Amino acid sequence: MIPEWMKEVNVGPSPCCSVSAGKKNFVGKTLSGIFNFLEETIASEGYARKSGLLQSLDPRVKLISIVTLIVAVTMVTDWRLMLLVYALTLVFAAASRIGVWFFIKRVWLFIPIFTGIIALPMIFNVFFPGDSLFTLVTLGPGARLGPFALPETIAITRQGTMGAISFTLRVATCVSAAVLLFLTTPRDKLFKSLRSVGTPRVYVLTLDMCYRYIFLLTDIVKSFYTAKKSRTIKNLPLLEEQKWVGGRIGYTLVKSLDMAEKVHGAMVSRGFNGDVKLLEDFAMKPRDYVAIVTVVGFSVLLILYSHQIIRI
Repeated sequence: MIPEWMKEVNVGPSPCCSVSAGKKNFVGKTLSGIFNFLEETIASEGYARKSGLLQSLDPRVKLISIVTLIVAVTMVTDWRLMLLVYALTLVFAAASRIGVWFFIKRVWLFIPIFTGIIALPMIFNVFFPGDSLFTLVTLGPGARLGPFALPETIAITRQGTMGAISFTLRVATCVSAAVLLFLTTPRDKLFKSLRSVGTPRVYVLTLDMCYRYIFLLTDIVKSFYTAKKSRTIKNLPLLEEQKWVGGRIGYTLVKSLDMAEKVHGAMVSRGFNGDVKLLEDFAMKPRDYVAIVTVVGFSVLLILYSHQIIRI
């Protein structure tokens, strides 16, 4: 006997056409996200193999230089200097044959979400008093919100706005520098350079394993959804879809723990001791010395100029 729901005929385009038209269910959205993640990661590995300016430098030099630059930016208080450093990251991205628009999107995609939560309250005089730029509402004297006293007028302040701009620029500049390092350095060389500069072995090993398992687990999840989609002839209610997703998340966790123990045991049995080994040895060239001296000197200059210790 054929169930009643199998006799129903959907009017309109088929589910695949609906997905292409923009109406995606849980499966379609998840598959789309997984494919986008893989495509972006593969594209990032491709940038690291190109023959650009930063790709030609020793990975240890890039690591030390960018960490030094990030520390300097966190100590800079002038937003114009931050803007200068951010502009330089765009120049180096272009010189490293990285698409500038791709680089900007990769950085600014998450910054508005992060900074919006933290920096937005700074612009109101409720949290940080200052000179008013724009008055939003007048509450009058004696206004309160529960146990908290409010100002007579709620306004956007100049000091708060400048603080929010400086905070956003500082985060954007630091993230841009870090993204530049990851985009222009192959993963294995980056982890080996971390060990070369004295990073504890356990941290490097943990990062390496996390990076490898992200792709492995992503492929497993993609297989789950592909198998489900191939067996589905009618969309389930939203609650049932959510239950299925929750069940797969739990199964993925159990599977990842079991796989981690087996892989680690196999690696140890083959003599793995936690060090990242490459056939290619690092060798410093004259341009590497010039690069690290230039970046360290520029970073020190930024700090001194920002704190008005020196003037140019």
